[in-house]
Amino acid sequence: MAARTIAIYGKGGIGKSFTTTNLSATFALMNKKVLQLGCDPKHDSTTSLFGGISLPTVTDVFAEKNARNEPVSVDDIVFRRDIQNFPQPIYGIELGGPQVGRGCGGRGIISGFDVLEKLGIFKWDIDIILMDFLGDVVCGGFATPLARSLSEEVILVTSNDRQSIFTANNICQANNYFKTVGGRSRLLGLIVNRDDGSGMAEKYARAAGISVLMKIPYNSEARDRDDSFGFAVELPEIREKFDRLATRILENSISPCEAAGLDFEQFIRLFGDVSENDPVPATEDELFGRIRSGAAVGGRVSEIRESAEDLRLMDCIEKLPEAEKQVYRMTQLEKRGVEEVAALNEIDENEVLKRLSSARNRLKKLFFEQ
Repeated sequence: MAARTIAIYGKGGIGKSFTTTNLSATFALMNKKVLQLGCDPKHDSTTSLFGGISLPTVTDVFAEKNARNEPVSVDDIVFRRDIQNFPQPIYGIELGGPQVGRGCGGRGIISGFDVLEKLGIFKWDIDIILMDFLGDVVCGGFATPLARSLSEEVILVTSNDRQSIFTANNICQANNYFKTVGGRSRLLGLIVNRDDGSGMAEKYARAAGISVLMKIPYNSEARDRDDSFGFAVELPEIREKFDRLATRILENSISPCEAAGLDFEQFIRLFGDVSENDPVPATEDELFGRIRSGAAVGGRVSEIRESAEDLRLMDCIEKLPEAEKQVYRMTQLEKRGVEEVAALNEIDENEVLKRLSSARNRLKKLFFEQ
């Protein structure tokens, strides 16, 4: 029977390897034969699985063997670890990649899969292959499991921050693209790692039509286990979550998501109000120093760009209380120093800063409420 193949994608540093490693351990504890495939040039996916040992990578081994005109064999690149009280050993492979700045990581991924397919990886007596994939690289090589349908299923790992959710959205969109050209990888959903309770990842998931499979709150003891090359699932509260997810996967009780993902405008609006204005173009005159936008002449602003945004800002400034408006104009438009503004208005410098701060807060509300 062919192995179940699952690609786990996410932003670098978000906890993909942590998630993959503990899922591998959970499946092994369930008496399943698991192979964890690290698909990142850092080649650190299997470090915890192998007690801190760095495995020889497919990229390095292939280069050495090729230089001697020798073929790569299974025992050159596939390693096993027998863990006390685990009913099954865990297997590991690291694809690896070039050193920083010395080659294409995506090309290394593609070449690595070519080697593994020649060795019959998808015919081995393995129950589950978990592929730990870097997700915030746009190079096509990192989309190999999706492009070539090498992974039956995809799981996204994110946190509640905008960048990691953005990465998850990109992978969702990439998978949808490959479906249009024959791809068969199914998106199972996303895992919220280091959940801080803010709900941003869940808000995104609802908007994008993606299921939340599991939420893992930040746990310093779990992090310590991982940092010391142990398993977080040794902790009962973490084991319970991974057990539940692994069981659902094995029982095929997770319905794949028909998620389109979000376009950039839809995505960015999840995080707050966005200006409707077009960006203001720069001019050659200002970039070459032929004019100074906003320069003061005789205590007045000599030049304010006549854009819709500038006019809107000026309108908001006029709505400020008189004392705040005076300070804001003198410091921000006329570019006078705090000391000079204090002297001209016969107030101390702290009062100038206080009025300026209040003016800025009011302007922010006025500008975005219009």
